[in-house]
Amino acid sequence: MLYPPEILVSMKKVEATRQARVGQAYPRLSQDERQAILRTFHPDYVENAFRPLRVGPNKGDRTLHELAAVLEARPRVRPGSLDLSSPLAECDVLVIGGGGAGASAALLAQEAGACVILVTKLRFGDANTMMAQGGIQAADKADDSPARHYLDVIGGGGYANDPDLVEALVMDAPGVIAWLEGLGCMFDKEPDGTMRTIHGGGTSRKRMHAARDYSGAEIMRTLRDEVRSRADITVTEFSPALELVLDENGRVAGAVVQNLETQATGYIRAKAAIIATGGSGRLHYQAFPTTNHYGATGDGLVLAYRVGAPLAFIDTMQYHPTGAAFPEQILGQLVTEKVRGLGAQVCDAEGEQFVFPLETRDVEASAFIRECKERGRGLITPAGQPCVWLDSPLIDVLHGPGTIARALPAMVRQYKRFGIDMTKEPILVYPTLHYQNGGVAIKPDASTPVPGLYVAGEASGGVHGRNRLMGNSLLDIVVFGRRAGRAAGAYAGGVQLGAATLAHLDAWNRELDQAGLEAGLPGHTSPVLLPDYTRHVGQPETSLTV
Repeated sequence: MLYPPEILVSMKKVEATRQARVGQAYPRLSQDERQAILRTFHPDYVENAFRPLRVGPNKGDRTLHELAAVLEARPRVRPGSLDLSSPLAECDVLVIGGGGAGASAALLAQEAGACVILVTKLRFGDANTMMAQGGIQAADKADDSPARHYLDVIGGGGYANDPDLVEALVMDAPGVIAWLEGLGCMFDKEPDGTMRTIHGGGTSRKRMHAARDYSGAEIMRTLRDEVRSRADITVTEFSPALELVLDENGRVAGAVVQNLETQATGYIRAKAAIIATGGSGRLHYQAFPTTNHYGATGDGLVLAYRVGAPLAFIDTMQYHPTGAAFPEQILGQLVTEKVRGLGAQVCDAEGEQFVFPLETRDVEASAFIRECKERGRGLITPAGQPCVWLDSPLIDVLHGPGTIARALPAMVRQYKRFGIDMTKEPILVYPTLHYQNGGVAIKPDASTPVPGLYVAGEASGGVHGRNRLMGNSLLDIVVFGRRAGRAAGAYAGGVQLGAATLAHLDAWNRELDQAGLEAGLPGHTSPVLLPDYTRHVGQPETSLTV
């Protein structure tokens, strides 16, 4: 038991109200109430956290200061600094990113007959995919349908989603589950062999397929093993892409990559490129802690933006309601929504429920912030972090002893490392920066307006609208990774590239000059590649005025 005395006083109140809360259904918010709480408390509505972009295809569009800074930065590569006539390697399809989207894309591009090179900034599999816990959605049960899934996705996204992308997501979903299982992915099953499914926030049916709380790791293991077994896929680790290369006709012709060990740069020539670089949580928008892996610095957005690919929904991020708030060693780490899906309730300092536990993530997170800031009914940790209780022991009360240990082994171990037994003690949580709702605008085949450029997974924007539902990220990476790989492989089979050039960087630098954006400022080059924790990132969200 690690909790300090002042926290233990509140914890006893949670324990005292637990039995009375068994079976107690907290009312869902009305649509008007949801909109009101979002506008007042969600970080997307902190006006001074945003500014308009001054250059590029989204000039004038509003985005967060941290993202604007990397999008408007100078390139790391100097025009004319590389001999593009002597590439390090050549392939049909270059996949940039080694998470679930990149792996899925590489497999389908290879199946389309392409020679594939996959480059990744860190190790193959070092990605947010590996860290995803809760599960993957698919409407493959008799009482469900892709149409119901579609309505849930649209509603969860604030009715702003690209409908064609949502249609692709939900229609492909059942086949994706079958494909993953055929590759060896071990999903949770009932004793009779049928898929076990649970609810997620904002879902009207139980369609969440999981592998306990290692779902992303199991999917990534499966995909990585399959990629490694394919002779026509070359994987190069610790080699981030610094810049896309175009040919003289404006088509993608590969990318400049860097060896992180030697710092040497070189050119990989390719007939098509797939950006699958994931999110940007390590930019720590609004000084929030993050669930994201170390390399999530928005590189793919920068690469695509410089060659003229427009972005979508760049004014909205997802703050997962249940990030770890205590102990400080795991601040911001994900507490999977599956905990609430299994029945854990959220409670204030007095042990009282204050919100339905499975509202959509944006609404749920806003309710947490309201409880702490406006109502003053949250708690404050010794480090000054506001938080509320997640009554995890209620799961065993509802479903029988051993349920938590069986269904959430990773969570149990995470807390036991620090002397907290979440099977017997509630845990402290607060919203954490989790997901990049927007990204590069794509079509259903994952293509962009730039010929030969495809984008899949979290680096793309449109499918989730203004808020993603639990389980649709693991689905997104596989659905659109597969679509990108298939489309890029077909495209590469029919294109003849012209001379490679980095002339777009000259045009980019001129646009920066015309906008009065100075070169040479500290940190004013991008992509960022890795976060710099030698400089102060900022305290958790407590210092913000909402």
